Amino acid sequence: MTEHRPPPGPGPVRAFVALGANLGDAAAALDSAFAALDALPATRLVGRSSLYRTAPVGVTGHPDYLNAVAAIDTALAAPDLLKALLDLESSHGRRRETELAPRTLDLDLLLYGDATIALPGLEVPHPRMHQRAFVLAPLAEIAPDADIPGRGRVADLLDAVRDQRIERLP
Repeated sequence: MTEHRPPPGPGPVRAFVALGANLGDAAAALDSAFAALDALPATRLVGRSSLYRTAPVGVTGHPDYLNAVAAIDTALAAPDLLKALLDLESSHGRRRETELAPRTLDLDLLLYGDATIALPGLEVPHPRMHQRAFVLAPLAEIAPDADIPGRGRVADLLDAVRDQRIERLP
């Protein structure tokens, strides 16, 4: 369990957060989450993707998800940011009954600068992000040149997930 941080420098770290919901008013939940991210201490929302409708991955019979990605600049350490994300999920009624259960709000820390982090409960880059259209498509919309350490440039990874159903909403 190691944490590799980028060298200290002036200002905050650019991080990317995946947002998803498939229970209740998912669009309202994502809008609320974007605002809540912007209100976190020492954090500013600097970009947000469109909303995307996607099929659940790994389960059948669940409602489709709405997904998006946020770009934030934050001075919070990665573990503190993760805790804040989990608190936001909880405040939006998220219950963790089973791993793939439908959710009122799901927030995943995708990237934290160019850091590679492996701590209990926190792995950055997110370990499956390069396999998920619901992450790559909205991330490519706002940061196509972002690099996923060990995987490559976001825009270059899109072809591998073209078979996954995803629809950008107007």
